[in-house]
Amino acid sequence: MLFTQERIHEIVREQRTFFRTGTTLDVSWRIRQLEALKQAVIDNREMLQAALYEDLRKSPVEAYLCDVGPVIVEINEILRGLRKWARPEHHFSGLMCFPSTRTTVYKMPYGVSLIISPFNFPILLTLGVLAASISGGNTAVVKTSSKSAASTQALQKLLADTFPEEFVTVIDGGHDVADMCLAERFDKIFYTGSPAVARHVLAEASKHLTSVALELGGETGNWCVIRKDADLKDAARKIAFFKLCNAGQICININQIAVAEEVADAFLEELKQACIRQIGEKPEENPDYPKLITDAVYEKCERLTTEYEDRVIFGGTGNRDTCRFAPTIIYPVGIDEDIVQHELFCPLLPVVPFKDAEADRILDVIATREHPLAMYLFTSNLKWAKRVMRTQQYGGGCINEVCIHMMVKGVPFNGTGHSGMGAYHGEWGFREFTHPTTVLQGRTHWNLPLREHPYSGKAGELKMKLLHIFEK
Repeated sequence: MLFTQERIHEIVREQRTFFRTGTTLDVSWRIRQLEALKQAVIDNREMLQAALYEDLRKSPVEAYLCDVGPVIVEINEILRGLRKWARPEHHFSGLMCFPSTRTTVYKMPYGVSLIISPFNFPILLTLGVLAASISGGNTAVVKTSSKSAASTQALQKLLADTFPEEFVTVIDGGHDVADMCLAERFDKIFYTGSPAVARHVLAEASKHLTSVALELGGETGNWCVIRKDADLKDAARKIAFFKLCNAGQICININQIAVAEEVADAFLEELKQACIRQIGEKPEENPDYPKLITDAVYEKCERLTTEYEDRVIFGGTGNRDTCRFAPTIIYPVGIDEDIVQHELFCPLLPVVPFKDAEADRILDVIATREHPLAMYLFTSNLKWAKRVMRTQQYGGGCINEVCIHMMVKGVPFNGTGHSGMGAYHGEWGFREFTHPTTVLQGRTHWNLPLREHPYSGKAGELKMKLLHIFEK
């Protein structure tokens, strides 16, 4: 379907009309919609996996592990906690508010939400955010990525078969259609993608003072630091898995590694062997290895590999016909080189050596750059690792592990600064899509004249004494 500004305006108008009926305020109604969404994902699992294969050549296992299955997990967490999260909070008003004793905080939906989702995990990063929006009681216009056309088509069918258009609608198209959506007045916008586009989203949202959540990859990429006391085999195994996953097209993936030069050679050999064990010596010919989303990304890999060809120690090959490019290790790379100052979002992996005794200096350099979405440390010195994790600024991360921090129930996920704003998953997603509204219940009797004039003379002196007492 071709979307015009008039058609999008009509969709938003219809959703706003539906929201104002108050239907979405009923928590039981929201739960029924979430149950319907979960069942739709289960019933259409094969369709979604086929779409992911068409767009990214994800194998059924990887598609379910990383894209489809986590949606079900996310909805289950919301279903278990939503009634508790949505319950109004009751507070004692305090002596300053006497004779009122009761104040209530309602968790109110924003209204009509706009969800702009990316190509790399088109199912998870669409339906996971949609589940959060529904949990908060909002309607949703979903703008999917034009790069993952098969997934968009599958999502359109799934959501159209599950929900009426005045509640949830999927809009497809390119940047021009996204701009048409941003020109409309929404009550909440959730964008997942790059910092560059996020600036545009914020600028457009500012015209309507619309609340915005951003989930971004980070301007300068995510670091992994490997100390000389790390378990190198374990680190290599986990990093190889992560870099192979979705061919590196993951917002929380490792963009570059800093490794203690005392163990660099040993670690790199372990990393090469781990890649070979998991995907074979010619990953670009392995049908289980995902492809790059566009020819432009493939060409970027080729260009950078050529630029650093004298330092490519593993990989560096690809198949243009299938748009697959092998995981490619580039070593050694200086910490100030251009390749480690930009998010790569591909299978290239530059490695920066450092003296282990200067690990804190490396962290100081990282801290001067834009905040990453994720940080990963491999070391047996947990005291040092915990100090780093509680003093650096980043979205989230792991010690001696990769990526699975985002799968933990009950904790928030997102970045800060150039890697995002806001947070979601579980209760945090509910909070992101609701506004806490405070209401004090007054009384018609026993109202004292404390707040009223006069403020001078003996009356003023008495009021001042009482104020000092009440403020304690």
